Amino acid sequence: MSSPREEYQQRLEGHRSEAARLAGIDLRYSQLRLVVFLGGFAALIAWWRGAVGPWWLGLALLAFVVLIRVHDSVIRKRLTTERAIEFYERGIARIEDRWNGAGETGERFRNDQHPYANDLDLFGQGSLFQLLSIARTRAGEERLASWLTKAAPLDEVRLRQEAIAELTPALDLREELSMAGTEVRAGVNSDALVAWAQGTSLLRREWLRMVAGLLTATAVAAGAYAVATGEQGPLVTVLVLEFAFFFPQRARVLQSLHAAGSPARDLDILAHALDRLEQRTFQSTHLAALRRSLDTGDIPASVAIRRLHRLVELHDWQHNLFFAPIASALLWGTHLAWAIERWRRLHGSKVHTWLHTVGDFEALSSLSAYRYEHPDDVWPEIVEKGAGFDGVAIGHPLIPAARAVRNDVHLWGSTQMLLVSGSNMSGKSTFLRTVGINAVMALAGAPVRAASLRITPLEIGATLRIQDSLQEGRSRFYAEITRVREITDIARGPVPLLFLLDELFHGTNSHDRLAGASGVLKSLLDRGAIGMVTTHDLSLTAIVDSLAPRAINVHFEDRFEGGDLHFDYRVKEGPVTRSNAIALMRAVGLNVESPLS
Repeated sequence: MSSPREEYQQRLEGHRSEAARLAGIDLRYSQLRLVVFLGGFAALIAWWRGAVGPWWLGLALLAFVVLIRVHDSVIRKRLTTERAIEFYERGIARIEDRWNGAGETGERFRNDQHPYANDLDLFGQGSLFQLLSIARTRAGEERLASWLTKAAPLDEVRLRQEAIAELTPALDLREELSMAGTEVRAGVNSDALVAWAQGTSLLRREWLRMVAGLLTATAVAAGAYAVATGEQGPLVTVLVLEFAFFFPQRARVLQSLHAAGSPARDLDILAHALDRLEQRTFQSTHLAALRRSLDTGDIPASVAIRRLHRLVELHDWQHNLFFAPIASALLWGTHLAWAIERWRRLHGSKVHTWLHTVGDFEALSSLSAYRYEHPDDVWPEIVEKGAGFDGVAIGHPLIPAARAVRNDVHLWGSTQMLLVSGSNMSGKSTFLRTVGINAVMALAGAPVRAASLRITPLEIGATLRIQDSLQEGRSRFYAEITRVREITDIARGPVPLLFLLDELFHGTNSHDRLAGASGVLKSLLDRGAIGMVTTHDLSLTAIVDSLAPRAINVHFEDRFEGGDLHFDYRVKEGPVTRSNAIALMRAVGLNVESPLS
């Protein structure tokens, strides 16, 4: 059995060969379309001069339309093949830990007020979202982001794990989904799409639609009469009547046509995913429920969406200089506008359900891709009662595997808190982020970077990336105590808290820091919270004495050799016994003298 990387590489090479073949065909069809267009133009001039019959002009038009259809099919295949190439290139980059810089970062989901999202690098460049997301729609991105920022109930976590396990080997399905749409940044805007689908109809008088049909039929008959007899009078009369009919409703027709363009493209991305869902039978409870949610009528959702997309494509034909005069004579845009409004009346109320279904499915697909590409990551064991995080060989998923150092974390039973001491750059903050990000993944239903992990349902609060604010006139210390207060409020809730406090209250003097930290930590532990606190202030390690046995000291060490600092990033028992600050100052060239005795 080939490894995920070998499988990706094999498929990538096949798609690259196919893309090169389709590019050649695409070029030949482009050249042929130009030749037919010029031939049609020559036939038009010859017919106008009476040198040839009208059938030559009709033959050129038919050939051009057929070429457009066939060429469009080739272009679609080439574009989908290119998206498949991108899918596998990104997959290999993720496996090789080269993924940073490619894919959607989720920057729009950043929220400075969230109790842990910024602290744990959930969104932005090099974030967990960027690593995980393979969603092609905004609905999928929004659902994945919501799973990362809010822990799911225990039953929901188990349902997601079951669904992800079923989807993990479904590589063909993920490849097919990757071919939908254009770039993620141009993906489905859920709010705008629902607003358009459920908006008020722009064309309401049905009798106007019947008049338009009668005028078009009359124009066709008059055109045929003109070709057969050379008499242009009836055709000119019909065209004048069509203009008089169209002009009063021109604004509404154009608004309907143009408003449908973006939603149709967005929905076409949904149709690709919905079509795959409609064709499959799922065993897991969650996936089966998503599949049933699409059974809302006689017409499958994907078919209904493609009908709308076809209407918009037909409208695009009007932009072709060769076809535009014919479209005007047929009231082409008016008929399409009526068809689009009818589509909204029939299917608009279902769009919200389609978005929800695709969003859930793409979020699950993203997590299943992560599991496929990281087969050594494990399912966490979710324990229903109590407050605990008990991990063996916990690693950080955003750190390349070749550089990541794994540690054990035991917050279970009588041990509620680890006070992590150590010198600057020794790994304390990364240790907290490692625990936090694995808790986020576990409670989202994903596998975790560990040899094993037992975890209970938890709410998370962190102070790893607290910033001051010039605009709001807040100091860093004020921002920190505000966040700590919010975290203590979370601890009062029904779900136990996992707190991750980095350099607690380091913005104040040692006396106030020790008193404040002791009070806050005792309050959190009394409420049943578990967590970790870092410090490089050795005096704070004495807090553990008053909180024992609920709290214990652990530390990171370093050594200074040959003018360089060396870290092993391994957690050890007890408090740290020395600091590297003076040595580090001297290493960068600062003239720091030893204190006078």
